[in-house]
Amino acid sequence: MKFSFAHNNINVKDLDKSLAFYKEALLLEESRRLEDPSGAFTLVYLKSPYTAHELELTWLRDWDRPYNLGDNEFHLAFYVDDYEAALKKHKEMGVVAYENADMGIYFVADPDGYWTEIIPAGKY
Repeated sequence: MKFSFAHNNINVKDLDKSLAFYKEALLLEESRRLEDPSGAFTLVYLKSPYTAHELELTWLRDWDRPYNLGDNEFHLAFYVDDYEAALKKHKEMGVVAYENADMGIYFVADPDGYWTEIIPAGKY
């Protein structure tokens, strides 16, 4: 028996804002989309060209408030080959939520407040 990761899911309030964030901040591209025939929800799968793992964004038509992320201890993580350039870009975008210079990592926050950890390639 073999298991492999397929995707992680997060729910988003504004699908267009989230798609723009993940495209600009992490260079993710839409790989496929599933739309409920009634319009109640849309699932959008995003991919990096460097991995098979996907991020699934779920948009719910009737959701009318920000998502409660609790203590926001859940996060995604990405390796990046040019850490300094990524950090500069994310600071310019104003999305760096936390930087740990001692560990050499930082986190960006998406429009819904979800954090993504940015790690230099080959570290951790």
